[in-house]
Amino acid sequence: MLFDPLSSASLQLANRVVMAPMTRSRAVEANTPNALIATHYAQRATAGLIITEGTSPSPNGLGYPRIPGLFNQAQVVAWKAVTDAVHAKGGMIFVQLMHTGRVTQSANLPAGAEVVGPTAELCPGQMYTDAHGMQPHSVPRAMTEADIATAVGEYAQSARLAIEAGFDGVELHAANGYLIEQFLNGNVNQRTDGYGGDMERRNRFALEVTRATVDAIGADRVGIRLSPFGVFNSTGAFPGVEAQYIALTEELSKLGLLYLHVLDHSAMGTPPVPAQLKAKLRAAFKGLFILAGGFDRESAEAALVAGQADLIAFARPFIANPDLVERMRTQAPLAAPDMELAYTPGAKGYTDYPALEASPA
Repeated sequence: MLFDPLSSASLQLANRVVMAPMTRSRAVEANTPNALIATHYAQRATAGLIITEGTSPSPNGLGYPRIPGLFNQAQVVAWKAVTDAVHAKGGMIFVQLMHTGRVTQSANLPAGAEVVGPTAELCPGQMYTDAHGMQPHSVPRAMTEADIATAVGEYAQSARLAIEAGFDGVELHAANGYLIEQFLNGNVNQRTDGYGGDMERRNRFALEVTRATVDAIGADRVGIRLSPFGVFNSTGAFPGVEAQYIALTEELSKLGLLYLHVLDHSAMGTPPVPAQLKAKLRAAFKGLFILAGGFDRESAEAALVAGQADLIAFARPFIANPDLVERMRTQAPLAAPDMELAYTPGAKGYTDYPALEASPA
């Protein structure tokens, strides 16, 4: 099944392999994609679906060094070169919209941007900056309801720009402790207004962003990524987490979203997303269901055959294997990525991983 095509009302995929979003920090000039980024994604266009690295809908969301944005016309033009390159190879590509929120170092932000989050509580830990090396995260300003409305509008406008740039759709990043999950997570969101205090109010921001994005470009071009039980960026499980995510998924399903993308980081040593919760989320969501987290060819095939998902996302294997789909199909050896080069600028460790030699005639 992994190598079978998939067709829906808005997607015609050559296979069930998804290239998962991965921050790669190559947008070196004004957080704008360049020819190197276009080459990188075009090299991997045999994936059924590519989901780009996290791309900020706002200057305030550019918390990491050299991550791309999609909020101005120069970025639209630059991303159009990327989507054209992928489409020329027969691929399909969604952009992941990721606002870093409080997971930010102000030294990484452009002039005039600020660090914001659900509350003014500092995110523990440090972040790399090109200017000063490793630095603690910056203290965020707690978002007012006016700030929240502005952020919702930024997501919707970025989605419109994504379609203008030739993307086949957008994925909302509501995982890994970034802005949307900062509102979802009961350990982070300590608000007592209409955006915090119980699960319905914690879900509100995610649903407002999703509705605005759907209104902007249509539900059949919108997916969302969730990571319940994730611990990245000081999130973690909290009382009622399962009930909250089931309720959220039921509401997302009512909106008619194209897909739900569930990430389980247990292969990297974090607590697993319980299998029963994955099954409940799948049952609650009527669109396509993507699973991600530590899959190989055999486990991906098994998950598809068992009906646990419609598509399987792969992350790190795509770093060093631009032809990952063919390597898995033929059971060829996989190259290992050099993670020391994962976030450095330039071609090394990015576009210089070779594909397998073409088979002799």
